[in-house]
Amino acid sequence: MKLSQQLRLVCCACLLVLVAASSTAFAKAPAKNYYQLKIYHYKTQEQESKIEHYLQQAYIPALHRAGVKNIGVFKPVTQQDTAKLIYVFTPFSSLDKLAGINEKLQEDAQYLTDGKDYIDADYKDAPYSRIETIVLQAFPGMPAPAVPNLTAAKADRVYELRSYESATEKYNFNKVRMFNVGDEIGLFKRLEFNAVFYSEVIAGSHMPNLMYMTTFNSKEDRDKHWEAFSNDAQWKTLTAKAEFKNNVSHADIIFLHPAEYSDF
Repeated sequence: MKLSQQLRLVCCACLLVLVAASSTAFAKAPAKNYYQLKIYHYKTQEQESKIEHYLQQAYIPALHRAGVKNIGVFKPVTQQDTAKLIYVFTPFSSLDKLAGINEKLQEDAQYLTDGKDYIDADYKDAPYSRIETIVLQAFPGMPAPAVPNLTAAKADRVYELRSYESATEKYNFNKVRMFNVGDEIGLFKRLEFNAVFYSEVIAGSHMPNLMYMTTFNSKEDRDKHWEAFSNDAQWKTLTAKAEFKNNVSHADIIFLHPAEYSDF
């Protein structure tokens, strides 16, 4: 065999090895979850009771039966008198599963029975004022949610939900990149912020924006963590980089308590 033919064979073999290695690496990359953040708006104690009974007795058990794990239910630490809220966080392993969940629930006879008072409520006696729904895609740096490792009772815990809006889609992409490539996620992890999720909003009313949730044993614990974050050398270096300037135009910070029946 000529030398040129041998070299071609060697090159082809190397190429096949590289393609196989790339395919294996791609196959092992974890798929990103999609999240549904449903926000119930209500006004009365009666509505609150109906929503919570539905969530605890019908909705969450039905999702568990459908293979959906770790559903979070949260209430603001300080509720408004005129517009009260309940947040429901539901993770899905694919966008198809998120899109098909309502149809799947309608096929669950136990769900329809357990949630009858809520599902069949009269139009003059609705269990809520409105429902706001946000659809999110998990960041590559944390492709699935995590149940926080906290020691305090649920009633004492503080869950901090943040929404970072950007002036344009390009700036939003930049802020998402800051979390993943800039390793802001790694900084939160090192400082033990007990994150539940990091995500980019793909359907919502305040786009372009991203949302994430961190958790703490108490408000005092939360304040200590953020003080450490602000003083951390990695954070100071990251924010000093010109490439990450001006990528947040508005931030909303919402403090929440988990319901006793919440999976988080």
